[in-house]
Amino acid sequence: MNDETLLIHLNEERSKHSGPVIPPIYQNSLFTFSKWDDIDKAFDDPANSQVYTRGNNPSVNLVEDKIAKLCGGEKAKMFSSGMGAISSAILNCVKVNDHIITVEGIYGPANNFISKYLYEKSNINSTFVDGTNINNFKNAITDNTSLIYLESPTSATFKLQNIEAICELAAEHNIKVIIDNTWATPLFQKPLKYGVDIEVHSCSKYISGHSDVIAGVVIGKEEIIDSITLNESALLGATMSPIESSLILRSLRTLPLRVKGHQENTSKIIDFLKESPKIKEIFHPIVNQQNDLYQKQMTGFTGLLSLELATTNLDEIKNFVNSLQYFKLGVSWGGFESLVYAPAISYLKELTTDQFKSMGISLGTIRLSIGLENSDDLITDLEQALDDLKG
Repeated sequence: MNDETLLIHLNEERSKHSGPVIPPIYQNSLFTFSKWDDIDKAFDDPANSQVYTRGNNPSVNLVEDKIAKLCGGEKAKMFSSGMGAISSAILNCVKVNDHIITVEGIYGPANNFISKYLYEKSNINSTFVDGTNINNFKNAITDNTSLIYLESPTSATFKLQNIEAICELAAEHNIKVIIDNTWATPLFQKPLKYGVDIEVHSCSKYISGHSDVIAGVVIGKEEIIDSITLNESALLGATMSPIESSLILRSLRTLPLRVKGHQENTSKIIDFLKESPKIKEIFHPIVNQQNDLYQKQMTGFTGLLSLELATTNLDEIKNFVNSLQYFKLGVSWGGFESLVYAPAISYLKELTTDQFKSMGISLGTIRLSIGLENSDDLITDLEQALDDLKG
């Protein structure tokens, strides 16, 4: 099946439930058994048995099956948040005194988890590198490096990494590779085929797409996902509920159409921004200097981008944000609605001054999440907000 078809038909098994086009929601905490031997057998294979919803649930499993197939993985495990998925994937790959290599510009909480939390709790050191040069990864490898953590493109400046080359390097040194593939979605980038061990997504973004769900997922080989299921997922308890899973299932059915809409709007808005003297720089994979890598790894793009205003005056920057009408001020991204946010607001609170500078952003860096409104209306909104800038 092609991606669009599998998201609607894979493993639906409608004939088992009187033919409903929408599967029933298994809103129960536990599953009962007729005999001692039946439940005893289930405990022999807890990664694949339905005993307690903290472990498995049919509503959750259906979504996991679809996302695993969509990503080209053997198996997937849902979590109740993107950070639940990210932290569980990382913890599965490291132990006390290990070393992690990651890229500059990753998601702020993931940055904190790697650079601060793991260091303070387990003496796990980390090295942040410019991910655009493979030699930076080579030079950062130490005897205790156990993980390379990627985010392609990165969160603030949308720089790409050469996934295949990095995975080949990691394999030579027996190092695991995790990638956050939330921005591209599994439709536009499939990292597992390049050798990535674990792919993670914040399903709160494009996969859900309606700004009504918080969720995460990890995808990879069955052995790895079963290990995460029996350890990090079971012990940390970041369980995805059946209700949220049903909402994600709803969203998966329209994912191909939605990301195409985001892509069309984003293309038009970038064309407009390129012509504005009030914009110093645009950060997005289709306007950076990595076009060959973009063409190799990706088949499309989504609607999260950053721009650098041609002013350093904080009052003017605030006025630009406050003047927008259709772009609502808020965190997160990937929903149907357009959003504006200044990364400096939270990153200056989450990161050290040096970490903030290493991300390549400033007070004038503005993040836009392009939604599904009419593109002409969004451009008009940006135009009127830019009019007051001196530039």
